[in-house]
Amino acid sequence: MKIPTLILASTMLIAGSAWAVNAAPSDYMPSNDKSAPDNSAQNARDRDNGAMTPMDQSNKPADLDITRQVRQAIESDSNLSTDAKNVKIITVDGVVWLRGPVKSAQEKAEIARAAHSVAGANKVHDQIEIASENKQ
Repeated sequence: MKIPTLILASTMLIAGSAWAVNAAPSDYMPSNDKSAPDNSAQNARDRDNGAMTPMDQSNKPADLDITRQVRQAIESDSNLSTDAKNVKIITVDGVVWLRGPVKSAQEKAEIARAAHSVAGANKVHDQIEIASENKQ
């Protein structure tokens, strides 16, 4: 009697798994926004020779240590959004560049404060953007 029950349960499990594999993406993430993402402006900005990108990060141990310390300070702040915790931190010769979007001026200030406390007040270039100011 236990074997038919086991077979039935296994069959139901396999059928449920097959439904999950064949489910459309909209079954998981409903969205009313059907517009295609467009980050052309950011891509053009990053091609500028003066723009620092993560590829410019120095591999010197001291620079890596500064980047790590700034990232840890940001990650440990539970008041920051996911966007804020994902800003770019680029360190070259002890100088830190901060880039990327955040949700508010308060988040921008908190990230800059963390970088200043690690690198020093005159060694931080704050290029963080507030996302709400960029929307039109």
